Amino acid sequence: MPTLPQAASPAVPATAAGPTRPNLVLAICCMSLFLVGMDVTIVNVALPSIGRELHSNMSGMQWIMDSYTLVVASFLLLAGSLSDRYGRRRTFQTGLTIFTLGSVLCSAAPSIGGLIAFRALQGLGASMLNPVALSIITNTFQDARARARAVGIWGAVSGISLALGPLLGGALTQTIGWRSIFWINAPIGVAAILLAARFVPESKAPHARRFDPVGQALVFTTLASLTYAIIEAPHAGWTAPRILGLLSLAVVSFASLLLYEPRRREPLLDLRFFRSVPFSGAVVIALCAFGCFASFLFLNALYLQQVRGLPAFRTGLYTLPLAAMIVLTAPFSGRLVGSRGPRPSLLIAGSAFLASALMLTQLSASTPLLYLLGSYVFFGIGLGMVNPAITNSAVSGMPRAQAGVAAAVASTGRQVGASLGVAVAGTVVAASQMRAQRTDFTPATHPIYWLMCGCASIVLLLGFASATRWAAESTQRVASLLDVAT
Repeated sequence: MPTLPQAASPAVPATAAGPTRPNLVLAICCMSLFLVGMDVTIVNVALPSIGRELHSNMSGMQWIMDSYTLVVASFLLLAGSLSDRYGRRRTFQTGLTIFTLGSVLCSAAPSIGGLIAFRALQGLGASMLNPVALSIITNTFQDARARARAVGIWGAVSGISLALGPLLGGALTQTIGWRSIFWINAPIGVAAILLAARFVPESKAPHARRFDPVGQALVFTTLASLTYAIIEAPHAGWTAPRILGLLSLAVVSFASLLLYEPRRREPLLDLRFFRSVPFSGAVVIALCAFGCFASFLFLNALYLQQVRGLPAFRTGLYTLPLAAMIVLTAPFSGRLVGSRGPRPSLLIAGSAFLASALMLTQLSASTPLLYLLGSYVFFGIGLGMVNPAITNSAVSGMPRAQAGVAAAVASTGRQVGASLGVAVAGTVVAASQMRAQRTDFTPATHPIYWLMCGCASIVLLLGFASATRWAAESTQRVASLLDVAT
């Protein structure tokens, strides 16, 4: 999903010549978005096949998804600092190289452990792509109207990549095998690396933020220990010493982060942002919305193939209405946010999420096709409507120099939500099956869909609260603090 760049400060060109082909630069940056966006959905469709070939249980399939999103969430903010200091093109090319290498290694993974490790390498590369690429676009298109058009194209490519992922993943998995879903990244990645070297100008920020290795370590430790504990708890037991130790480590790391970051002059995570009600609301909405999205994709692929017995390609076709709604509603939401603010989009998104989740609470092995596709349509509307509103709520009213950082934190919230969504979904399903002492998959997913109803209600509530006068005043106070500090 598109996010604003890590830093909104003017670029300092590192090369004498400026960009002569801005549309080509845009196309190269969109190639990276296409890779990362498609990877969100293409792997989900292949999960059942991967599980069968590599003899993976539920927790293994959870880690295939979460090793990627966990690393992306942990290093997004660091990637922005790297690009500001060492150059956006250099960081962009490094990210492409690591992502492409990780994809090739994934295709040759001999075991589930190897695949999980290589997916983490993919995530490291992906953390350097989208925010940095959008920063390149922002600094390439100086005219406001041209920049808005470029960002609009960027958003459209995001929707197209999500739409093609299930179809392409299903077709490749069914005809060639699941390893081929990673092969497709190699030629696109290599082409983007070579084109970036030739046509993308280098740029840096006038003042790059200092690195915060302690803050970075605390963020990663918090997310990794919490995710690991949630995924492994059904098998080890919630009271097992290992699980209790991991949960304790997550709490201690998080508390240390809250104590340490305010002492830094240039922290990795500026906690003052969270005094803004719209900003905090945007982060919580991102957690809820993308937690629902990731858990839905994860469970839906297993349901369609393991319960309904559909082949991989038909699984991809079934999810097409969801992707189509994202493509159609995201631009509409962007225009609506621009003219009416984020509240209408958030209310529509929350209502659509709630309708979809309520329908899915009645899911069974024999649910009629039209009913199932209807729930997908509502879910796609919700996701398409919510994303532009998240970014707008995060950056609206913030000083220009801090807008990119605020958007990057909101983007991190998306990735954290996706990581926790898969972890919680798999854990709840496994625990439900163990508790009922049966292997029925569909009834075990119902608690997750009720939890999604709760998340949809939170989106609706924050959609109202974040657009109040009280919320706007909180943002003004935070903006004043940040301006003084700058």
